[in-house]
Amino acid sequence: MTERTPILDILTHVFLILGILVTGFPIYVALVAATLTPQEVNGLPMPMFFGDQLLVNLQETWSRADLGLQLFNSAVQAIGITIGKVAISILSAFAIVYFDFRFKMTAFWIIFMSLMLPIEVRIVPTYEVAANALTPFIWLGEVLGLDDLASWIAGERVSFDVKVSLLNSYAGLIFPLIASATATFLFRQFFLTVPNEMCEAAKVDGAGPMRFLADILLPLSRTNIAALCVILFIYGWNQYLWPLLVTTDPSYSTVVIGIAKLMPSPEAVPEWNLAMTAALIAMAPPVLVVVFLQRLFVRGLVESEK
Repeated sequence: MTERTPILDILTHVFLILGILVTGFPIYVALVAATLTPQEVNGLPMPMFFGDQLLVNLQETWSRADLGLQLFNSAVQAIGITIGKVAISILSAFAIVYFDFRFKMTAFWIIFMSLMLPIEVRIVPTYEVAANALTPFIWLGEVLGLDDLASWIAGERVSFDVKVSLLNSYAGLIFPLIASATATFLFRQFFLTVPNEMCEAAKVDGAGPMRFLADILLPLSRTNIAALCVILFIYGWNQYLWPLLVTTDPSYSTVVIGIAKLMPSPEAVPEWNLAMTAALIAMAPPVLVVVFLQRLFVRGLVESEK
């Protein structure tokens, strides 16, 4: 029996419309500002109707901020982070669920506890490792006394202070951000729902662990992977603090940093029309990803394929 609740239906639609207005009004203001002149944008009040300067603002913004290169850098960063996070999370969840080794749950909870340490909290040690990717190995060599051993063999003082910097590189933009405790947890929970009989059948057929992962688990996880790819792509695309720290070379600057550089300074005349135009350009790729992967994204969040 279907219960009719017209009052609740009306209230539901009212709240949905209010939510759409609250969410969409800033985007509408950005769209309007991108079509106006600086004088019109800085006027009080700013016109709420579209102007005829959109193409002019697009050309000025594109040339001044070098958005073509910045969009490419942001795409490389976002795609690299997405692929890295999904690959590492699948392998780590696969190991935790299907392999029996000592301290397995301890390793899982250590990974899970890293959710409480976002990049902003561990920014200093992460930057130090990115500035010299061999820092952990150098520290391990000092702990194990490898410096003294090498000095004794060579008969002279030997230093392992070798520097391999990830600053101003695509590797520096991607590698420090590719570990994901959230994705590992989600894949672990999904793998736990897969019947053990499938794993036993794969063993009977002579399939090894990686064959079982590639032929059975990955096809079953495609909607979950699609949903995570949407979330992680947007996460990588919107990164601001980390690219700001590791890229001093403008050739590795991302589009989010480009928007910040177009923001008006206290000494200059505000050009909000250019900043809003750059924001719309930067918004387009994530919106397209969500639009084209919307169906898989929703299915990955609400369905469990077995």
